[in-house]
Amino acid sequence: MDQKYPVYPYLGMTKRVEIQPITFPMQYQEPPGQEWLMAPPPIFDYAGYEGSGKLKGKVALITGGDSGIGRAVAAAYAKEGADLVIVYLNEHRDAEETKQYVERLGVRCLLLPGDLRYSATSLAAVARTMEVFGRLDILVNNAAVLSYTNSIMDVSDEQLDNTFRTNVFPLFYMVKAALPHLKKGSTIINTASRVAYEGNKDAIDYSASKGAVLTFTRTMAMSLVDQGIRVNAVAPGPVWTPLIVSSSPPEQVATFGTEIPMGRAGQPFEVAPAFVYLAAKDSAYVTGQVIHVNGGMILYS
Repeated sequence: MDQKYPVYPYLGMTKRVEIQPITFPMQYQEPPGQEWLMAPPPIFDYAGYEGSGKLKGKVALITGGDSGIGRAVAAAYAKEGADLVIVYLNEHRDAEETKQYVERLGVRCLLLPGDLRYSATSLAAVARTMEVFGRLDILVNNAAVLSYTNSIMDVSDEQLDNTFRTNVFPLFYMVKAALPHLKKGSTIINTASRVAYEGNKDAIDYSASKGAVLTFTRTMAMSLVDQGIRVNAVAPGPVWTPLIVSSSPPEQVATFGTEIPMGRAGQPFEVAPAFVYLAAKDSAYVTGQVIHVNGGMILYS
């Protein structure tokens, strides 16, 4: 049976999602991956999501917000009324397309390219946010890197350093930079992963780094609860993003997500509502928790 790909709103298109792809063509990109080159492109938004002003007047800073889950979160936050700051590495085309998309939804968007492996990037990003918007209410630590390795002997010192400097260190850097500007009611949301719970023999250092994200989330929740700042995480299962096509062998891309109980990978727009919930007052009694969006996998939280 022929595989049909979904239609979705993109830079002015308004069709609803019709069909989710079950499998994907074999493909590979050099890291960090570009969403505009993916086939089919990820579904980051859909016409059925109508905002209700949950985040109106708020400012959200999203790392890795140019593409993938970060782009979907940006679109959802824009529909809820939040102005956006997107920090990304060098995926300029993806970032510009995200900016165009969210600004058509009626919010402002600031793009800030930079390498989050260095603390100066976080300091500069928060300083620029305060200069432009005068406030910061929501911090989403989402940027990450993944390398395919099926043996610990293949994890070089350089790769290990890069994985933790990209996936873990920026959580410390960004929270330290943002904390003086956060106030009671502010929220921090980290992107964890299913592999923090079940591991992944083909992503050893990545899995370990996501375990660190999980523990950091719970620790910071305890540390900041007295200040009225909530800290939570979202742990996605397999989701169709540039991270996948820039880290997995093409033959694995072709079957990506088919082992999940729902039988397919998720799309970024299916993960974004969890980030909305954790950022809004709806979750005022929630901190130190992880929301699993994984297509039916049974994990222990």
